[in-house]
Amino acid sequence: MSDAVQLDHQRIIPYLTYADAPTAIEWLCRVFGFEQVEAMSVPDGRIGHASLSLLGERVMLASVFEEVGNCSPQDLDALPAQISVYIDDVEAHFRQAKAAGATIVQEPEDQFWGARMYRCVDLEGHRWSFLQQMRVVSSEEMQSVMSSTFGDEE
Repeated sequence: MSDAVQLDHQRIIPYLTYADAPTAIEWLCRVFGFEQVEAMSVPDGRIGHASLSLLGERVMLASVFEEVGNCSPQDLDALPAQISVYIDDVEAHFRQAKAAGATIVQEPEDQFWGARMYRCVDLEGHRWSFLQQMRVVSSEEMQSVMSSTFGDEE
């Protein structure tokens, strides 16, 4: 029998690193609509840990701490990941983010998996996708589209 404590939040949480975490917290709240849940600083002013919430889901973030091996996307040539967030009104969210200064990479458009999506980059280079599910698409239909789109062209 496990003695584990029951969690009151999702089990997989993106944890992001920012060179200027205090500014990132303000920006993510203003531009994307997150709410700050908590933020804990260390004596030199860096954020040791922060948690933000959007639609009941969380992301966590901290300042760069080279001593533990983390860095900002600004320090990298390429990024291996992005954050995808399902929201209720992608068009309204897009307008808000664009007006508030998000760098838009792709304007909202319908995707073959049934979502309408836009992509942007935040103030330090983290890549974000915001999606609204518009219709249910079967795995078979998605596989068919992927095969025809990315299949061999002979």
